[in-house]
Amino acid sequence: MGSPISGLIAELFLQQSEEMHLKHILNSKKITYYVRYVDDILIIYDSAKINTQDIDTYINRIHSNIKLNITHEEQRSINFLDLTITRNQNKLEIDIYRKPI
Repeated sequence: MGSPISGLIAELFLQQSEEMHLKHILNSKKITYYVRYVDDILIIYDSAKINTQDIDTYINRIHSNIKLNITHEEQRSINFLDLTITRNQNKLEIDIYRKPI
């Protein structure tokens, strides 16, 4: 669907937006880990330094066409891409996630 170059343009736009708007918040150490694959983002943060609402508000103000849809962990676990990431004390355990069919 659309132009073959549209994916590249979207990636360049997102990289520029991250560099301009997210670099300082990442450098402030409020967000411990940030990774993006295409349009899926995983953020690990210290809830003593920043909360979900602040992250949501900040990212949604970057551009009117960017909308962050937050999925919270449930029972210390979250699915990201094809992985299930589980928090156990001071470590993360990773397993394969398969969508129910």
